Amino acid sequence: MTAYTPTKQDKFSFGLWTVGWTAQDVFGSSSRAPLDPVEAVHKLGEFGAYGVSFHDDDLVPFGTDGGERDKLIARFKEALDATGVVTSMVTTNLFGHPVFKDGGFTSNDRAVRRFALAKVARNIDLAAELGAPVYVMWGGREGAESGGSKDVAAALDRYKEAVDVLCAYVRERGYNIRFALEPKPNEPRGDILLPTIGHALAFINSLEEPDRVGLNPEVGHEEMAGLNFAHGIAQALWHKKLFHIDLNGQHGPRFDQDLRFGAGNLRGAFWTVDTLETGGYEGVRHFDYKPPRTEDYDGVWETAKACMRNYLILKEKAAAFRADAEVHEALAAARVDELRQPTLAAGESLADLRAEEYDVEALAARGAAFERLDQLAMEHLLGVR
Repeated sequence: MTAYTPTKQDKFSFGLWTVGWTAQDVFGSSSRAPLDPVEAVHKLGEFGAYGVSFHDDDLVPFGTDGGERDKLIARFKEALDATGVVTSMVTTNLFGHPVFKDGGFTSNDRAVRRFALAKVARNIDLAAELGAPVYVMWGGREGAESGGSKDVAAALDRYKEAVDVLCAYVRERGYNIRFALEPKPNEPRGDILLPTIGHALAFINSLEEPDRVGLNPEVGHEEMAGLNFAHGIAQALWHKKLFHIDLNGQHGPRFDQDLRFGAGNLRGAFWTVDTLETGGYEGVRHFDYKPPRTEDYDGVWETAKACMRNYLILKEKAAAFRADAEVHEALAAARVDELRQPTLAAGESLADLRAEEYDVEALAARGAAFERLDQLAMEHLLGVR
């Protein structure tokens, strides 16, 4: 249906590591050949994508010499210019090479930490050159498997030091780039520092330039921790810290499945889209998923198109839910709008509330009327309204 055909105005973006995943996992070797980043850009542009993102090593393999690096970047720029696709986000791989086996910013080895900062700074220069507005920091190896191996307080000191140094670097260079921390509870480390949206928000408050740093939450990462993703991004929006978002699918608290968006927790995906579309989020809708090992590249492109199509379908259903007259009645019956009213009226004090008479038994007996509202949402999601 053309109604679900994406355009660049929808601001959908993909990581090169998503469609370009060769499907190697801990139990088996790759089932697909490497994908040329230039081909990825052209294909995604053909399907209506707005942007692409990448780790430095996705575009320029680790250890590439300067001359070859320049050629790879030049080819990538030509593809962006030819398709109109933009660089929507850049990040750095501080987890793949064995040097980062104990992390980058929080490695116990000081020399590794210094190398990690230098690697990120070089890639920030490339991000600025390509016009990327957001730089994501995922600390996949910043963690531990055993209690005695990591001084957590010292590790957080070093994490803060690294982010402060990089914020200062961006400011001094005059780059128009904001940083976004990406929380995850575990995998590949046994326990990862800054495991959830809440942990990351608290950490940001400790920084020298907290206004320059926000969040890049991921569906699967929060649901791995058994958390409600829509609630998490609603709080990030409330703090004005939702700088970027990673959309995918997940079946509850297990390994990071990275399913295409909409697969897995479909109800959660519905409320995620509703929250983004009604909560004032203006950034890209970025898909961070992995096409299954079962698929060849025809199947990979089907998954990419499906991510965008599923978002547009859910966007339409969420809008229909919000426009439904019966839903408006159910929202009123559930007193949802009443929550926007201050508990104390203008001029009232706590003493006024203490002096008031309350019919506690009547309040206790009054139903919340949530189930009818939830059923209406279900029926919109199921396509019967």
